[in-house]
Amino acid sequence: MNELFGTLSDGTPVHRWTLERAGVRVRILSYGGIVQSVEVPDREGHAADVVLGFPELDGYVTHPDPHFGALVGRYANRIAGGRLPLDGRTYALALNNPPNSLHGGERGFDKRVWDGAPVEHGVRLTRVSAHGEEGFPGRLEVSTTYSLDEAGALRIAYEAVTDAPTVVNLTNHSYFNLGGSGNAGGHELRIAASRFTPVDADLIPTGVLDEVANTRFDFREARKVGSGYDHNFVLDKGVTDGPVEVAELYDPASGRVLTVATTEPGLQLYTADHLGEPFAPGDGIALETQHFPDSPNRPEFPSTVLRPGEMYRSETVYGFSTR
Repeated sequence: MNELFGTLSDGTPVHRWTLERAGVRVRILSYGGIVQSVEVPDREGHAADVVLGFPELDGYVTHPDPHFGALVGRYANRIAGGRLPLDGRTYALALNNPPNSLHGGERGFDKRVWDGAPVEHGVRLTRVSAHGEEGFPGRLEVSTTYSLDEAGALRIAYEAVTDAPTVVNLTNHSYFNLGGSGNAGGHELRIAASRFTPVDADLIPTGVLDEVANTRFDFREARKVGSGYDHNFVLDKGVTDGPVEVAELYDPASGRVLTVATTEPGLQLYTADHLGEPFAPGDGIALETQHFPDSPNRPEFPSTVLRPGEMYRSETVYGFSTR
């Protein structure tokens, strides 16, 4: 179902698509490609919305920085100093998270209105990111398809092509709370990652891949999440052609289970310790599938460069169940 959700101050209409299958209901906005809500049942069959969001468009416009549910790009996560070196030239990006560039700049993909068209059990959003948008080179044609499979899992498939060398790193920035409300720090988390990327004071990776063993970053066996995380985990599987399960989040109180499968080599765990009104710190947990932060300045990291004639592809699947 497609409906008018609201209108921006410049008169641009924003639409909402509702997807329903296998007891799961998901709502997607054309503004920012936002996942507005995900309603799934608990172990008793009672449904609740398990992502943080707002009932009206104004909430997203008024509170843009947490990127609630948004499609983040052209480059998810941080690029140090806003410096993008590519083929012997350095491009200057917006320093919207001083001293760094974050999540695509001042007006990244999360603050743009996308064109939408229905597909089987889903919606396909498209837009063209012009050469020079937020400082990034190349005209980038992007499509993102949201769909529900036969089990009610939410599949997000990204594709992009460019007319000049550029970098691409797309993700979804949903904050999950499987209880439907309250603090999510008591959720239990498992991540299939033996290493992580430690960061400096500005949350930029140092370049070292540290072992998680005997540290608070060891989620190889499920345990309570707690707080104090905004870190990228190096997934053991690396880059894969198809989605591979890499994480599981479990809420013992409701019995809801979230699984994350992806083609990406990294997973950013963010425990939302700085959320403000109308939410509180720790009300949600972001599990952002991605390439590593600051990869353009770290040639030893998996490359995020996209060249003409190539196709950027990435897919992440969020599965829901109970136990």
